[in-house]
Amino acid sequence: MIYSHDIIKKRILVTGATGLLGGHVLHYFKDRKNIQLLACSIEDSASLDGIDYVKCDITNRDEVKKVAYDFYPDFIINAAAYTNVNLSEVEREKAWKLNVHAVEYLAEVCRVLDAQLIHISSDYIFDGKNGPYSEIDKPNPVSYYGRTKLASENALKISGAIHTILRANVLYGTTGTGKKDFVTWLVENLMKNQQVRIVIDQVNNPTYAEDLVELMGKIILYQKHGIYNVGGLKFLSRYDFALMIADVFKLDPSLITPIKTEELNQPALRPLKSGLVTLKAEAELGYRPHELIETLFIIKRQLSL
Repeated sequence: MIYSHDIIKKRILVTGATGLLGGHVLHYFKDRKNIQLLACSIEDSASLDGIDYVKCDITNRDEVKKVAYDFYPDFIINAAAYTNVNLSEVEREKAWKLNVHAVEYLAEVCRVLDAQLIHISSDYIFDGKNGPYSEIDKPNPVSYYGRTKLASENALKISGAIHTILRANVLYGTTGTGKKDFVTWLVENLMKNQQVRIVIDQVNNPTYAEDLVELMGKIILYQKHGIYNVGGLKFLSRYDFALMIADVFKLDPSLITPIKTEELNQPALRPLKSGLVTLKAEAELGYRPHELIETLFIIKRQLSL
């Protein structure tokens, strides 16, 4: 736990504040008295429990500069991204603008202001043939989304800005705002007795959002730079993850049909044998993720189920 007296008078700008990850970031930092938060997203307005908010399209360089120069942050947490993997194959320009150009604009203001950019990347920069992956494994994305995330990392590396890249996979957790995560989506469907098809050949170690955000707190506290992998303790298929969810929430597992990824005929390829090795974060930052089943009971309490 990072307490308010550990971080002295830090100004943090959070992009993508109305999304799943952005909501967790705001919740984690909002009660720390010596941190001043400014939340931004492309939404006209947002109800963020007293947190200062400004509309900003981060794909617009001038808007990024105005918001950043007015606020003068010590850190920018980029929780915004174009995450629809299939649509990225079609809406390539839109995906590139948000996942690459926006990162370049954020890095530019960080360089000018001597601020640090904390950016979220993905295991989709790898091909999924020989996972799990460490920070030094060679990227080889198989989808356009993966290419944009790798390009964002490369843009940061040559930007001259102080930065930290956190690679996550299968991010889950609920704040009551933003789009639904895998857990909430599955629970809602099973509660309606709807049949769902879940892939059995995609293996990851899902990242609990609160673990990721707590690691951000340590990044800020120790001002650590570079690349860190973030993920859970357990490596399992998406199907086995779904069965665990059904068990914890006391829902019917027979509604979950195992299939192979190729049966979905999706526009974008997926890395199959993936997941992220977190030894670096554990050794350098004391990263200790929750047990997977513990996180599911936490979410169950949060959803009042």
